[in-house]
Amino acid sequence: MRAIVVGAGEVGFDVSRLLAAEQHDVVLIDTSAERLAEVQEKLDVMTVMGSGTSADVLTRCEVQRADMLVAVTSIDEVNIIACMMADRMGVKTTIARVRSDEFSDQSAVLKPSDFGISLIIHPEESAASEVTRLIRRASATDVLSFCGGRLQLVGMRLDVDNPVVGWSVQDIAMGHAHLTFRIMGISRGIRTILPRGSEILRKNDQVFVLTRPKEYKHVAAIFGKKESTMHHVMILGGTAVGAKVARQLSAEKNRRVKLIETNRGVAQRLAEDLQDVLVIHGDAADIDLMAAEGLMEMDAFVAVTEDEESNLVNCLVAKHLGVRKTVALLSKGAYIPISQTIGLDAAVSKKLAISREVMRYLRGKHVLSVATVHGIDAEILEMEAMPRAPITFKPLMEQRLPKDLLIGSVTRSNGNLEIATGKTQIHPGDRVMLFVMPRSLHEVEKFFNKR
Repeated sequence: MRAIVVGAGEVGFDVSRLLAAEQHDVVLIDTSAERLAEVQEKLDVMTVMGSGTSADVLTRCEVQRADMLVAVTSIDEVNIIACMMADRMGVKTTIARVRSDEFSDQSAVLKPSDFGISLIIHPEESAASEVTRLIRRASATDVLSFCGGRLQLVGMRLDVDNPVVGWSVQDIAMGHAHLTFRIMGISRGIRTILPRGSEILRKNDQVFVLTRPKEYKHVAAIFGKKESTMHHVMILGGTAVGAKVARQLSAEKNRRVKLIETNRGVAQRLAEDLQDVLVIHGDAADIDLMAAEGLMEMDAFVAVTEDEESNLVNCLVAKHLGVRKTVALLSKGAYIPISQTIGLDAAVSKKLAISREVMRYLRGKHVLSVATVHGIDAEILEMEAMPRAPITFKPLMEQRLPKDLLIGSVTRSNGNLEIATGKTQIHPGDRVMLFVMPRSLHEVEKFFNKR
């Protein structure tokens, strides 16, 4: 496949890296020669200097041969126009990163299709939703929803004195057969493990468990995690993400939210818009201010400013002062892997949302969603079994599936949902949620496509 990426910032670099890793032809466009030079040093992609809104530049990129264009610059208008140009020039799939909510609102005058855009991605909306889920699931390091919210994949870190340390995956499942859950992945140091029944859990493992939301409390207890409600939440940063998180959390019963914003004008506007949130104008670096506003009495602290270093440091300070749950907005590759190691409870990345959507389109129509989580190399896919696909021929225990594949759940065509076992028989049209290591992805896809 040939893909054109417009914008060589952090997001554009990450999207290009993922596409190049899949052995696709990638052309990266940017107006900065310096950025393109940095890309050429690190990635095996073609670079073109110029604007993605220029027909001449797109022609130089051989746009007529492209299957996809992804516009992820920092300017909404550039991304929209680039997609419009590509659509007019024959590109089948166009994806735009757009911060404004105007095109996604149901009452919007113009829809993405009016601009020839296949998909609009709102990274701020995705990041805010992830932060909100993490606050609701106090003991979790990661929370992802699947199957229309009927299943959640929850990450939990095992402390030294955790009750399941030393237990095998099979023993844990057999000892709690009355609950619906499955251990789908383990992050151990720099290794990603898709566990079989004999795998023994160790201290400091980060386990990823698939379960129903209503059973999460009981499943968390198995792994030594006591679920509690986060009544008092402090948010640092009145950014788009901060405002969305504040609005979502303050709408919930018995939740008290405080938001600190450095810019006076932004703080005043948010105070008017967020009626149930206490908005405070103050310096993000002023620890004394946050302490005076009750930081040490908070159940959760969320740092979502545009300054990632500030987010990291303030979350560490909050943790030091006894705040139970800290969540930081981070994007730099060097920060995310170490965030939990140095004391943060969870990290959220805006650029991951874009990469997930791009990869979902890349996989094809039988792939319904793609997800990734920090610290684990496996891709989490929701795939549909095509008619006459090999995966439908026999029960799972009789299939010769790749060892780098673990099937978690099956949603039947009639809507029924079940956690997969060896006896599970997949039928055409079923939606399957699975973990797969990237090296085995193409092999796995063959099982879900018709022979």
